[in-house]
Amino acid sequence: MNPDAHWIRPEWPAPPGVHVVSTLRTGGTSVGPYASFNLAAHVGDAEEHVAANRKMLGERAHLPDEPLWLEQVHGKGVVLNDGRRDVPRADASIALGPGRVCVVMTADCLPVVLADRAGTCVGMAHAGWRGLAGGVLQATISAMDRDPANLLAWLGPAIGQSAFEVGPEVREAFLEQSPRAGTCFAANERGRYQADLYGLARILLAAAGVPSVHGGGWCTASDRERFFSFRRDGTTGRMATLAWLA
Repeated sequence: MNPDAHWIRPEWPAPPGVHVVSTLRTGGTSVGPYASFNLAAHVGDAEEHVAANRKMLGERAHLPDEPLWLEQVHGKGVVLNDGRRDVPRADASIALGPGRVCVVMTADCLPVVLADRAGTCVGMAHAGWRGLAGGVLQATISAMDRDPANLLAWLGPAIGQSAFEVGPEVREAFLEQSPRAGTCFAANERGRYQADLYGLARILLAAAGVPSVHGGGWCTASDRERFFSFRRDGTTGRMATLAWLA
């Protein structure tokens, strides 16, 4: 089996020691709404299927260690992956040395990978609209303790603007941070807005001083074959985006 058929590898100018994979929904053991490569233990899938999928992930991706799975809460908490084995309540993690695997799970929210150009640090952030508006990217950058000008970012698969309808309160939350955010909201005929998560992330990363941003362009809600989508399906699995240093 070709593992590259079951995940996305970024095309970005990261140093050779930075490794990133973003999984697709295919190639696992889960069934029903979780079919088939669900990696989340909190969505109602059978424990043995999740365990088998996580084992396959480690083997296929040649992970150097067990990923630091998080209890994600749409906040801005950041933890250091120093080899801990608990499941911290946070929405981002960083690794300051080799062999520690940072991970976030998504099914419409935006996974954001950060790395420094020297290859000494990686960060992973779970960035739905609440996390973006709440400052999860800024918190992750701060925790990495690197000059933002020397960081680069990759945006993994998330819901696209055409599928992501939000209310005016979401638009206002971002306009409070940047007037430029208005360009990421298109009014629809229902008096609501279609929001561009990728565009919002790019604006916030630029404001934080990160000059090099790559990726984006997928729509998890529109591609049922490759991606889980909570907004589309409700009960569903989760993909994972992982980053580590060799």
